[in-house]
Amino acid sequence: MTKGDTALDMRGRCSAGQKVLASLIIRLALAESFCLNCGILALDEPTTNLDRENIESLAHALVEIIKSRSQQRNFQLLVITHDEDFVELLSRSEYVEKFYRIKKNLDQCSEIVKCSVKTLGSYVH
Repeated sequence: MTKGDTALDMRGRCSAGQKVLASLIIRLALAESFCLNCGILALDEPTTNLDRENIESLAHALVEIIKSRSQQRNFQLLVITHDEDFVELLSRSEYVEKFYRIKKNLDQCSEIVKCSVKTLGSYVH
């Protein structure tokens, strides 16, 4: 980080959101550099501690990765999140068609449900 013309050490100065964002950038860069033919990219709660602007930027970056990998036959993006707004941002892309929800059934057992992005707003908690 720079302040004026002076470079500052970021250790101890980063917010939680900045640390999460830096970690995501490093992971995405490593995945793009070393795993070009890798079939899966998994992110667990990537929006934790991010502000709205950075959540939107992350969604845009992931859509660009999806777009660039759309011709790769085996590519899958796996995002584990509770952030409905983030899912909605991703779903605005023509490249994102479906997502999965985990919910409890009547017997209180977990159930995985395949959903179309068109049904995103109709989900009842």
